[in-house]
Amino acid sequence: MKRFANCTNHPIILVTAALLALSGCSGLAGPAPQEKTAPPATAPEQTKQKSVKPEESKPAPSAKTAPPAEAKPDEAKQTEAQPPKKPPATAAADTEAMLADIEVVAEPASMAVLVNKQRKLPENYTPTDLVFPNVPYLLPKKSEKRKLRKEAAAALEALFAAAKADGVSLAGVSAYRSHTYQKALFNRYVQKDGVEKARTYSAVPGTSEHETGLAIDVSGIDGKCAATSCFADTKEAKWLAEHAQEYGFIIRYPEGKEAITGYMYEPWHLRYVGTEIAKEIKAQGITLEEYLGVVPASASE
Repeated sequence: MKRFANCTNHPIILVTAALLALSGCSGLAGPAPQEKTAPPATAPEQTKQKSVKPEESKPAPSAKTAPPAEAKPDEAKQTEAQPPKKPPATAAADTEAMLADIEVVAEPASMAVLVNKQRKLPENYTPTDLVFPNVPYLLPKKSEKRKLRKEAAAALEALFAAAKADGVSLAGVSAYRSHTYQKALFNRYVQKDGVEKARTYSAVPGTSEHETGLAIDVSGIDGKCAATSCFADTKEAKWLAEHAQEYGFIIRYPEGKEAITGYMYEPWHLRYVGTEIAKEIKAQGITLEEYLGVVPASASE
């Protein structure tokens, strides 16, 4: 609008003054008010978005959603390679199911009772005449595992005294174990390794001779080779193999009889059966199973 360049010299009525002000002529109405320019920090949102660098508009790494655990292949492989352990309740159930097929002995209190992998003690059996033999032990005083039945305890005291007279100092390692203790021990092994593997190194509850109160593991007074295979070469083991029967004890799991007893050679494991039976078993070089005429079918085939 060049013709209005000099608004003050043009004969226009005052009514049009406002319009002239809008066209840029400030002579009549004064300068048009101008909007204040907002500082850059408070610029409209649209302006801010235009000035943002492309990479800055990406979500921060921490805002990313982690993939589900099952989507990680490495973790899936670990789960397959290491299956969860059986809970204690399941381990106990497996043990109970297996015990259901094992024969229960008729006379658990007999000095010649046969307890092995095919024959078990009654569920609630506990010897009524357990005492603490007066002999050295590797166990703490008053430990329940020091106990033996009264007759066996007296015989053990005589055996230890005779050995000491011959220059052989013996010590008890473990004698009586309660059914509750054996069950907890075996179930722990089942939970760790499964039933079949656990049976290769631990007695099923009710089938351990230690529960009869007539068995004890022994070692030398120094505890070296206690309940381990190297005990076989010690002077203590050799003395026991020669004299144990004189006091009513037998080496319950002799070498070469594993197929019959179900256990490896254990020269440290003594079982009280009375002097008459012990001497006969020693003289014949047989096991308690053979003496009683109860040999596992798998061993006689």
